[in-house]
Amino acid sequence: MEKPPEGDDWIHEVKFDGYRSQIVTDVGGVRIFTRRGLDWTSKYRDLAKAAAELELESAIIDGEIIVLDETGLSDFGALRKAITRRQHELYFVAFDLLHLNGHDLRDVPLEGNR
Repeated sequence: MEKPPEGDDWIHEVKFDGYRSQIVTDVGGVRIFTRRGLDWTSKYRDLAKAAAELELESAIIDGEIIVLDETGLSDFGALRKAITRRQHELYFVAFDLLHLNGHDLRDVPLEGNR
């Protein structure tokens, strides 16, 4: 497909160039996992601290960790450098709230529950 489909029946998601991750917060604290399940909390110290400030009982949030370039686009090369040298440049872009305060939200429709 050369271009995205048009019309009201489609929902489009922005494609970011970063690391897919999940933030897990519960009584054990905040942890950030890679797509493959590796605990990278220590690599994302500032993001873990920010997630702890959400004051949630528990949550699993699926998203992408990115760094923006000067034009506002995600930059994978800059992301790799920011992890070790410039934590303040990391952003977590949330895609899905999978669990919240003991409730499994994976079966909740994307739209229609307003």
